[in-house]
Amino acid sequence: MLYIIIIIVLTGIDQYTKYEMFRIAQGQHGYSIPVLKDFFNFTYVENHGGIFGIFQGKINLFTIASIILIAYVVFTEFKNFKNYTKWTRIGVSVIAAGALGNMIDRIFRGFVIDMIDFRGIWGFVFNVADMYVHIGIYIIVVDYLLKKRKKKSGLQKIK
Repeated sequence: MLYIIIIIVLTGIDQYTKYEMFRIAQGQHGYSIPVLKDFFNFTYVENHGGIFGIFQGKINLFTIASIILIAYVVFTEFKNFKNYTKWTRIGVSVIAAGALGNMIDRIFRGFVIDMIDFRGIWGFVFNVADMYVHIGIYIIVVDYLLKKRKKKSGLQKIK
């Protein structure tokens, strides 16, 4: 139940941030709110493709591929979920919220709203759902490395 709540709450936050950016920008592509001059802005961008804007104009292809991938992941994760550690389950839930947030955009808007714009670092604009995917991956990797380290140190104590 905790993991479903994580997915619902995080997806809600993602959708709220996208709604607010759309409302403030009034759908005007490129509308930007400077936060830290020449470094960080909130910029309204409609992504009609995939990650980092690849396959622009191919939203239907990307949506179908994403649905198939999400269905596969849900099926495999559902089978293995009970075997995961608590932190890996949280990481998977955070990734699921990110995937769901962007899928909602693709299905109901026909594009994904991006708004987080770190011009001082790179030229890509992303959204909260994208951050969830990265954060979830980091949680899983850290959990794995800590588990591996703990197992390794336990083996060394036995020897």
